[in-house]
Amino acid sequence: MQTIELSRLVYILLPALLVLGIQWRWSLQSGTTLYAIARMVLQLVLIGYVLTYIFAAQTPWLVLLVLTIMLLASSWIALRPLPAQRLNLFTTALLATASVNGGLLLIITGLVLDVSPWFEPSIVIPLAGMTFATGMNSISLFSERYFSELDAQKSQTDARNTAYQATLIPTINSLFAVGLVSLPGMMTGQILSGVSPLIAVRYQIMIMLMLLASSGLTSALFYQLLRRRT
Repeated sequence: MQTIELSRLVYILLPALLVLGIQWRWSLQSGTTLYAIARMVLQLVLIGYVLTYIFAAQTPWLVLLVLTIMLLASSWIALRPLPAQRLNLFTTALLATASVNGGLLLIITGLVLDVSPWFEPSIVIPLAGMTFATGMNSISLFSERYFSELDAQKSQTDARNTAYQATLIPTINSLFAVGLVSLPGMMTGQILSGVSPLIAVRYQIMIMLMLLASSGLTSALFYQLLRRRT
């Protein structure tokens, strides 16, 4: 796979700066986007060094530590649309994310891929990142829409159904579009590295079904846990 020179990354930065310009011109939160870009770059550079060390160390405790940090961070970030309730709902988001996505991770690594050793960091950590991130986004979408519907005086059932449908829109769209509109990241990466497209397709099917399950089950469990609190 071709190595990207750091100087060439500037080219893709320019379109992103246009987005910032639009936000600034329209008096939107350009500062938040700029902060997010800077944080993204810093986090990815740091995780690059960390993963290099973890992959070489092959230690299960390090893998479990990374998964725990990812789980805590994703649960906290998931509640960003609800700043006033963030601390109060953190345990609920954490339990929903851990239960669903931890279970999905066990199914994929233990039953689908039969990973050996079970903690193989080069497989477990990327897969955990995908499923935790999907669960995180589903909680964000569901909670923001659910409480907005309740504020609009909708019934709890109507608010739940509307929020759940909205939560699944990105994932359902990706199911319709994959292979026709887009070749997703894992499949593209495998093809670029020389893997047969027919093998890459199997991996992508696994990922797409994992993401659908993560989105639908995490948001549903979050709702059930939320109801028990009220």
